[in-house]
Amino acid sequence: MSTDRNARLRNPLKTARGLGSAKDGTGHFIIQRITAIALVFLSIYVVGLVISLIGGDHATVHARVGHPCNAVLLVSFLIATFWHAKLGLQVIIEDYVHTPWSATLLHLANIFVCFVAATASVLAVVRIALG
Repeated sequence: MSTDRNARLRNPLKTARGLGSAKDGTGHFIIQRITAIALVFLSIYVVGLVISLIGGDHATVHARVGHPCNAVLLVSFLIATFWHAKLGLQVIIEDYVHTPWSATLLHLANIFVCFVAATASVLAVVRIALG
């Protein structure tokens, strides 16, 4: 009897596909939290690096940013920052934009802007690191 009752309460599409309404909301939530935790530590590092470079000349800054360890941590910071921003803006768009065409355009703009900004930022650090 209880299986008949549970079957009646399920959405037929969910029964057919075996999926919930969000499908991947948990993964999105976990990735957003992982990038947030990574950004806590990477932000402390970047703030410390920037403070240590105050008053340095161009050659000093170039040498410090170009050091492999600093370059890797800066690139990690940039990737985590733009990925976290993309995920956060996606949630805001999903929650507050209710017109389908506006939401689609904003999602595309979010992806495009975050990708271009991340690519340009990472390229700048790589160019400094490689000479």
